[in-house]
Amino acid sequence: MSSETSEFTTDQAAREASGAHTYGRYLEEFEEGAVYKHWPAKTVTESDDHLFCLITMNHHPLHLNDVYAAGFATGQKTSSSVRWSTRWRSACRSPTSPVRRSPTWRPKKLSHPNPVFHGDTLFCETEVLEVKPSRSKGDRGVVKVHTRVLNQDGVLVAEFKRLVLVPRKNPAEPAA
Repeated sequence: MSSETSEFTTDQAAREASGAHTYGRYLEEFEEGAVYKHWPAKTVTESDDHLFCLITMNHHPLHLNDVYAAGFATGQKTSSSVRWSTRWRSACRSPTSPVRRSPTWRPKKLSHPNPVFHGDTLFCETEVLEVKPSRSKGDRGVVKVHTRVLNQDGVLVAEFKRLVLVPRKNPAEPAA
């Protein structure tokens, strides 16, 4: 996976102007190489993390104990990667997502190259890698995307690729 990103910005208006539609796009509206900057961003709070850890019974001291975390490689508590993996995927399906309400197939190659700390603000962006109409179903197609999550300093904290089922605006007959 690449750590390259498009021009990174934390400016809300610029992120909104990147092309996200209120209810997402149809297959015909996707272009390979397009980058969508999801909004709103989310600032990680300690209470978010503690609540998630308690609900999921994840009592690892790296997320909950200052003394333990101070002796760890990061030198401070980190946020649970499981918690933020679900947040990133849901941000990509939010009302401002470039993708209409559709199932995600085969998320793969999820990586967390850098830790997320309490107080970080996370920004998601999705690049369109491939657009393919279905050969058997004329009313849909598949879009392959690469989603990157960056903190407020533009540091890559997570990325993943996935396939998304997307409806067509003008359903066609299946390809022969």
